Amino acid sequence: MSPTAELPDDPETLKAMLVALRIENETLKAVNADAEARMARLTALLKALERARYGRRAEALDADQHAFAFEEIETGLSAAKASLEPAKQREEKAPRQRKPLPAHLPRIEVVVEPDAAPCACGSCDRVKIGEDVSERLDVVPAKFRVIVTRRPRTACKVCREGVVQAKAPARLVDAGLPTEALLAHVAVSKYADGLPLYRQEAIYARDGVELSRSLMAAWMGRIGIELEPLAARVFHHIRAGHRIFADETRLPTLAPGRGKTKSAWLWTYARDDRPFGGTDPPMVAYRFEDSRGGECPLRHLEGFAGLLQVDGYAVYQRLAEPARPGGAVTLAACWSHLRRKFYELHVAGLSDTATWTVERMVALWRLEGEVRGQPAEARQAARAETSAPIVAELFARWEKELGRIPGKSKLAEAIRYALARRVDLERFLHDGRLDIDSNIVERAIRPQTITRKNALFAGSDGGGQTWATMATLLTTAKLNGVDPHAWLTKTLERLAADWPNRLIDDLMPWNHKPA
Repeated sequence: MSPTAELPDDPETLKAMLVALRIENETLKAVNADAEARMARLTALLKALERARYGRRAEALDADQHAFAFEEIETGLSAAKASLEPAKQREEKAPRQRKPLPAHLPRIEVVVEPDAAPCACGSCDRVKIGEDVSERLDVVPAKFRVIVTRRPRTACKVCREGVVQAKAPARLVDAGLPTEALLAHVAVSKYADGLPLYRQEAIYARDGVELSRSLMAAWMGRIGIELEPLAARVFHHIRAGHRIFADETRLPTLAPGRGKTKSAWLWTYARDDRPFGGTDPPMVAYRFEDSRGGECPLRHLEGFAGLLQVDGYAVYQRLAEPARPGGAVTLAACWSHLRRKFYELHVAGLSDTATWTVERMVALWRLEGEVRGQPAEARQAARAETSAPIVAELFARWEKELGRIPGKSKLAEAIRYALARRVDLERFLHDGRLDIDSNIVERAIRPQTITRKNALFAGSDGGGQTWATMATLLTTAKLNGVDPHAWLTKTLERLAADWPNRLIDDLMPWNHKPA
């Protein structure tokens, strides 16, 4: 039969069919164009990740940018799958198994009754025989509200004297607009969640509330001063420990009168005794400085003579000098920093020795996972049995390999880095209180780098000091599994009510008792 035999004879019907075909054709073109655009975007992201992994150091992405890129790829793949999946199929697909939603969240029950359609017998006397239950996560966006405080004045009806009135509730900002909960919300959004004030200003404006950046910045400066003794107390507890982690990160700061930024630094000190069975809470403290020189850690750690775990930055060697007032610290190097140098050569396929090194180091971290949380003596014994032979094997091969390769190669550079720090790298084998790496302090720095990217720079040296204070307390709260907003709100309310200095330890984040 001819293909034209099934076409209708009516011209209007034929015209309608042609229009429908044209629309369908244009729709397909649009879908294809959209798919090609998505593929191009995903391809660009993948190329960026390849440059970050194999390209020049200047092109490398940091860990946060990697995470953002993978988020975009996951989003693109999900959108592509959804566009290819027919609507009917999406409706009929069985729900997948997922992790239960938190039990503490309030439940709002919605009962969907079936249509009252007549049944076969005609009585329609139905009885419940079961039900299907599903849960979806919902959110109510944060909304502002106004707290109206009335303080009635009363007087005696008979003598018209003895006028009494309750005292005004304590406020951290005298005669100010914000409650302590609002101050906490702005602070946590900026210093814990990486949301700078100019973005908060735009968000609040959507609710018809005008809070300028300058006003919120003034609030942050005020609470920074109020909370400074608490941050100092956290640092006091850190220096009282046997072992401290230290690191530093750049914090661009606006230079007064120049309209440009200068390089300032957040020095980071962390304490976490849990890996060797300690019961004291984990904590971290940041110190704001306009220098990266060795005088900064010398001043910060004055009087401390315990164990200090650091990366390869040379200024920390000044703390280990025998002539240091108060005694020398004992330095322990970080194996993660060393591993990265060999790992870069391994993934690029440039060195068999680098690949062997990375593979051999796997056993070191496997053991660390097994002994984490055990007493220091048990950790030291396990390392002596398992890790010490591996470390000796690594250094033996590095020393042998160094004489065979060009002195200016990347592999030679990595080997010399290890040999120059051999004593500090091997120290974890002889003291169970030490960790194999300083990852805890790097994890403490990471949120500050995200906030720094979003805020671009600290507005002033005073802003940098406030940044260090707030980051100290909020990051310590998170390390202890404490809701930073709940802790900060309660703490600001206590400070507004003249909390006594002798009870300052009760304000520490790890002592917070949730309502």
